[in-house]
Amino acid sequence: MFTHEMVRSFNQLEMDVYNYILQNEDKVIYMKVRELADAVHVSTTTVLRFCKKAGCEGYSEFRLKLKQELKGSKETELDMDVMAMSDFFQRVRTKAFRENMEEALDYLIRSASVIFVGVGNSSIMGKYGARYFNNVGLLSFAIDDPFTPVFRGKNEKTTVIALSVSGVTKETILLAERLKRRGCCLISVTNRADCTLAKMSDCNINYYIPCYNKDDYDLTSQMAVVFIIEFLGRKLKGIHNSAEDLMVEKGNK
Repeated sequence: MFTHEMVRSFNQLEMDVYNYILQNEDKVIYMKVRELADAVHVSTTTVLRFCKKAGCEGYSEFRLKLKQELKGSKETELDMDVMAMSDFFQRVRTKAFRENMEEALDYLIRSASVIFVGVGNSSIMGKYGARYFNNVGLLSFAIDDPFTPVFRGKNEKTTVIALSVSGVTKETILLAERLKRRGCCLISVTNRADCTLAKMSDCNINYYIPCYNKDDYDLTSQMAVVFIIEFLGRKLKGIHNSAEDLMVEKGNK
């Protein structure tokens, strides 16, 4: 709505109006000209002059254009989110995706316990995953502290599920690597298949959702990760890995 030339033409008072509008767009579309002027501590004349420089005949036209732009922007963001998830669920139906999930299930079925690792938003998904897997009878933990000491010795019956959107988060990679050196199987869930975490994993599940970063905040959707966790969890329901079962399996080797 605001071109570079428009912004350059604003004087200091008009820049105050401009900055206030950018920070309070949802409020401004309902404010009268006097209310906006009082909020910015300028005169109504300054607001009207600002509207003229913004290419509008008056404040009413400016407010209408702002409202239309906000509506269009929100609809575009919604359409992008819906299309991204629609594309993901189309891939879920493919043979390649099913085989990918079956590969992960093979590791999990042979596991006595699962450790979810991740930092930031992925740590929250890890806690959810641990709770969900516990609900279906598979002993699971979540580690959100990358400096957690790793147990000594080997543990081939533990599977690590490392969660990372980028797949290059240093803390997650270091923790996953330490656990893998202890004999754990490593399954990674990442947004891309060509990342570091995916390449070092025994099995990688990737979901390819558009990354969304705004004002230094990562707002990338985690819906695909939730689906993957719940899909695997449901498939594991009723599969019990008791100590007795594991001893029988060990004796058959």
